[in-house]
Parts: sequence; C-alpha cells; structure tokens
Amino acid sequence: MVEATAQQKFSCPACGAEAQWNPARQALICAFCGTTSPAQVKLDATGGQTIQEHDLVRALRAIPDDARGWQARKTSVRCQSCQAISVFDPERVGQRCDFCGSSALVPYEEIKAAFRPESLLPMQVSEAQIRETIREWYRSRWFAPNRLRRAALTDTVKGLYIPYWTFDAQAHADWTAESGYYYFETETYRDAAGKLQTRQVRKVRWQPSAGEVDQFFDDELVAASRGVQPELLRKVEPFPTEQLRAYEAGYLAGWVVERYQLDLVGAAQQARAAMDRQMHALCARAVPGDTHRNLNVCTSYSRQTFKHILVPVWLLTYHYGPRAFQVVINGFTGAMAGQYPRSWVKITFAVLAGLLALGALVWLAGR
Repeated sequence: MVEATAQQKFSCPACGAEAQWNPARQALICAFCGTTSPAQVKLDATGGQTIQEHDLVRALRAIPDDARGWQARKTSVRCQSCQAISVFDPERVGQRCDFCGSSALVPYEEIKAAFRPESLLPMQVSEAQIRETIREWYRSRWFAPNRLRRAALTDTVKGLYIPYWTFDAQAHADWTAESGYYYFETETYRDAAGKLQTRQVRKVRWQPSAGEVDQFFDDELVAASRGVQPELLRKVEPFPTEQLRAYEAGYLAGWVVERYQLDLVGAAQQARAAMDRQMHALCARAVPGDTHRNLNVCTSYSRQTFKHILVPVWLLTYHYGPRAFQVVINGFTGAMAGQYPRSWVKITFAVLAGLLALGALVWLAGR
C-alpha cells in the first residue's frame, strides 16, 4: 500500500489522542477530552500561500511526482459495491463504506500516490446543524412514507471531503450563420363556405452573417467523485472556489477523503465539452435577426489551467426496502439535495383529491 510520509501530527496536548478538525469551532479539537490542539491551521483566505493554477497542456504530458501524496500517513480502501476509494487516517478502523454503507471494503494499492490537492474548502457546517437540517427535510417530504419520517435517518450521516477538478481557459470563437428576419405577406384564400378571405402569413428572409465571441472561463467545476451521485452534487453546487484555502493536512484530520476516480485527462475532456456547449450558446445569442440556421462555431482555447481541490459534503446513505437512497449537503454553504421513497398510497389519494376538486369546479361552472 502506498502511503505518503507524515509531515505533521495533530495530537491532543492533554491526553495524546488524535485531534480532529472541528467545523463549528474552526480549530483542531480532541474528540475524547475536548482540548483545543495548539497546532495552528491557517485560516486566512489563501491559507498564507498562493493557490497555484497549473498549466493544463504541460500537465497532460506529465504530472510531476512532487505533486503527489497527502503530506500525512493515510490508508486507502476500495468499496467493492460502489467502487468509491476512501482515504482516511490509519488509526481509524473502517467497518463500512461511508458512501453506500457496504461492508465489502478491500485494501487499495496505488501504482503512484494520488495527485495531491493543493487547495480545499474547509468544513464549515457542523454535524449538529446537519442533523437538524435532515430532520426538517424529511418532515417536509409530503409523499414520503410515514415510517421514514418517524425514523428521520440521521444516525448514519457522514462528513467527507470529495475531489473536484477546476479549469480556467480563455476562449475565442468565430462563427458563421444564416440570420432570419421575419416579414409578413397578405395571402388570399377561400374559407369552408367558399368565400374569399385574407390572412397575414409570416415568412423569413435569410441572409449570411458572421461574428466572434470571447469568453473567459474561471474555475469550471468537474466532480471526480464516484461515491456521491452526480445529479445530487450538481444540485448542491456551486462550491465557492474564491474562498479556497491552501491545502494543509490539519483540515483533513479525523475526516474521510475520497480519492479522485476521474483522472485529469477525463476531467479536462468533460470541461472542454461543457465550455464548447457554452460557447455555442453564446454564439447563438450573438446571431442577429429573429431566428437563425446553419450555425457553425470554431473555438480556440488559450491560457488553460487547472487545480485539483477538495470540497466538504455531509452524506447520508440509507436503504428503504431493496433500494438505496442518498442525501447530500454542501459542507460549506449548507445547500441540500436528496432522494427519498414515495408512498404510492399518498400519491393515489393526492391524485383522487385533485380529480375530485377538478370535478367540483366543473360542476360549479356548469350551474
């Protein structure tokens, strides 16, 4: 198993246990005796260091070995159920996967240590806040089974750091299209009774057009997590990258980290596809006239850079019957998205009530 060399230890000065990053107190706190560790984690906007953007083209050719590793001893395991790779402190005994709850965990060995994140967003939302938020969320799910609401499944909520890539680029697009301008002509026709009638018919006058669009993309986010469902992550974004702090191992003390499973090449391809779609939409809006057709866009990119970052989430994974569900909370902003089972009995009664209400309105209107 590949492990990075420890550079820092975060021990409690009172009892010697491992101190953990506490989001409520924004400090390293001993989970056993509550003592604040004297070890300091920089809390200014940049962590006291410059958060570096890396040249994308150069990195795609070769990622340097000195940009790998976690700066502290870590243990890695792969879940055989959801395939998420979890990285945590070696003192922790992982019994179940934090992403899906499976006990099928096996040691994971990397050919090379993971590309080290150089910046992160520290966990800001405390566990107490998250538990109350989840309870309120369940209470507001009207179509959820009553048994699920009573349970308010918060016992298995986990705080995690998950991987993202961010990409910057300066884009320039040249476009050509045919612009369409509406005009109307009067047309004569015979109606069903054979009488002559006139009507206005809309037509389109086409003419060629061309132009260019410039756009700078700043911190386009690409999730590199396999453990958290992508559609839920999109709902709790954005993660405010303008508040990133330089990576320090202290922020991760006591927390599980997911290793990225979408590599730089795949992430760069996803980011480029998203930028291409946005540039096409910007060019479409730039075409003059009332409508357009045959839009061709040729986009070039320069000043392409990237970062590998970690962002905090709170994750609840639970099973109801044969199905698994996830609830995800942004650990920095508190934004929340989740899945839950539906009660078909409640849905049926709601549909019947709606039909009865509609029938009553129709009856009243016909009186």
